[in-house]
Amino acid sequence: MATGGAGDQARHPAGLAERLATGVLDLIAEQGLGPGDSLPTVRGLAERFGVTPPTIREALRRLQATDAVQLRHGSGIFVGPGVRRTVLPNPNSVPIRDEQILHLVEARLAIEPSIAALAARNRTDEQLAELAAAVEIATQSRVPRGRNFHRELAAASGNPMLFEVVDSLLAARRGEQRTLRGLIQDRVHDRDQHRAIFEAVRDRKPVAAEELTRQHLRELRASTATLLRRPREDRPSKDA
Repeated sequence: MATGGAGDQARHPAGLAERLATGVLDLIAEQGLGPGDSLPTVRGLAERFGVTPPTIREALRRLQATDAVQLRHGSGIFVGPGVRRTVLPNPNSVPIRDEQILHLVEARLAIEPSIAALAARNRTDEQLAELAAAVEIATQSRVPRGRNFHRELAAASGNPMLFEVVDSLLAARRGEQRTLRGLIQDRVHDRDQHRAIFEAVRDRKPVAAEELTRQHLRELRASTATLLRRPREDRPSKDA
């Protein structure tokens, strides 16, 4: 598919790069490629689309920003793990204010109870094991990256779109999530709530899983609202 040459790039650089990025995604779909599969070289792609190598590199950088492709120096170009994602976090958003932290909890309260119910219906044994592992780190002030109880709960729902929504909230607002964890004063109680949700999911009790998750997030909302009313110097540390 010829997209345009250097002259076209000079006149419409942004539009051309966007069309080329779409062309690369079409190529991935047409060839049935998945994460980890290799793509043609920059020169090969440039020849395929009838543009110069610098132009195709600009399109690839756009795709790399969303992890749709990965450029590995000395190895080549590969399909990235984000190629099939629909919902993407914005890594460059500004920090949110106190009232927006409450909005974050409200958003989670609106969607996560239903996710817990779905997890109780649809979870696999492998997902249950991941959820169990996440329960055991609930008392820690810092959660290892990629190991989060609510993320694993969404994965167990069986709905990839819901997982992406929760995963994107946690990824894009990692700093705010750390703030929320810092505001949790009784991490043992927090862990016990997670364990109760886990047991409801394990026992395939969707009504109980939904209500326990709602109660857990309501308590988080209430305690967060109380602590955010304090002066900043009187609040618990993120790393406490």
